[in-house]
Amino acid sequence: MKIRLKREYIVLVAAMVCAVGVLSWVRAARGEGGEPRYFAITHARIVPVSGPVLEDGTVVLAKGLIQSVGTNVSIPPEAWVIDGKGLTVYPGLIGAGTDLGLPKPPASAGGGRPAIATTPTGEPILGPEGRPGTSPWRVAADEIKIDDKRIQEWRNAGFTTALTTPDGGIFPGQGTIIDLGGDRAGDFIVKPAATLQVAFTPIGGLFGFPDSLMGTIAYVRQVFDDTSWYGQAEPVYEANVTKFERISYDRTERAIAKAQSRNEIVLLPANTSIQILRALKLTGEWKVPAVIYGGQQAYAVASAIAAQKMQVLVNLKWPEVAKDADPEAEQTLRDLRFRDRAPSTPAALAKAGVKFAFYSDGLTGPKDIFKSLKRATDAGLAPEAALRAITLDAANILGVDDRMGSIQPGRIANLVVTDGDIFNEKTKVKQVFVDGRWYPIHEEPKPSDKPGDTKPESAGTSATAVHGEVGR
Repeated sequence: MKIRLKREYIVLVAAMVCAVGVLSWVRAARGEGGEPRYFAITHARIVPVSGPVLEDGTVVLAKGLIQSVGTNVSIPPEAWVIDGKGLTVYPGLIGAGTDLGLPKPPASAGGGRPAIATTPTGEPILGPEGRPGTSPWRVAADEIKIDDKRIQEWRNAGFTTALTTPDGGIFPGQGTIIDLGGDRAGDFIVKPAATLQVAFTPIGGLFGFPDSLMGTIAYVRQVFDDTSWYGQAEPVYEANVTKFERISYDRTERAIAKAQSRNEIVLLPANTSIQILRALKLTGEWKVPAVIYGGQQAYAVASAIAAQKMQVLVNLKWPEVAKDADPEAEQTLRDLRFRDRAPSTPAALAKAGVKFAFYSDGLTGPKDIFKSLKRATDAGLAPEAALRAITLDAANILGVDDRMGSIQPGRIANLVVTDGDIFNEKTKVKQVFVDGRWYPIHEEPKPSDKPGDTKPESAGTSATAVHGEVGR
């Protein structure tokens, strides 16, 4: 009897060990939250951007990264397989200039944006030295709010990544590159401090200087000069604290010096041809790794931009007559020409060999972004170049092409799966992957839909594509 109980006990323990092993295997495959960590999209048309299109390919995702892509790749036994027949897989789209996830700054008395950066209570930030409109120590990553409803809207349209930047003032702060998915704010952050934005809008008003464009540029020049001195003086002092007088603390200089030590991109505003030429000159003078943002009249000076090897973030909010404008007001030929030719700027930049990406500048959402992109392709921009501008070239300009922007092994698993060409207005986004997380795009079920058709199954079977439409 004792021997019999002992044997049963051994069998029971062995069964429990096996069960724990199986559960551990399942959790490893699915991830901590029960979601899968391994996916395989098979028999799909794959557009890597960095290489030739695969008409019948497979891409395997493992633990948030792209593991392999090709026409003959091994699929891990624990992977959830999605049948991609009739579907196209693209790298996740990148918005190269947004305010996604950031709280809106308090409106000014006139109802518009404030002239300078403000604290959460609405008080103006002048800095410890009384610097006007200057808060480069602000980092968007510290202010991200993941309950921003626009995040899901953009993700449903195929955007997986965005540069989000603070607003308000001459030096409003540092932009952060975020992925549009996760359970908490920290999950969203790809590159906490990616860009240092500059604006040339005069402060004026109650706070006085600088109250003109010339004064603002002079102020920015002085800040960079002061920072250059600080960047050279601080390490010398730290190495010789008993020989030199202590350096006074300046929060602005310290923040910008750190940004420069990380080789952060300096975003300089320039929309008209005159502004662009001025920005090119200032970049050479200040010796900063600058990227122009605006760039809508670059069609007139594309060769000059190319000669200086400058990169451009093109504003997709094309110039148009204000909705409340007087219909009887006279319009100049210059304005008419600008509005007509602005959408041809991307084509002109591509022809000149200038690398560019796009930003939305307050467009209401992805629907308007795709409409603006269509105007650019109608004006001569090749669809392939347009795709690069919102994927690989955007990643390259922002300094993250080593981890996103294309479908290659080792890149972050940011993908968008569609039922056709991504620029076709009838195309539907079916599924999106952000950091390897699967986001099905749902729509109201149809009478013919079968229960369970919207969930991928384990390896060896195929998953019905999840239907969802993004209004464009």
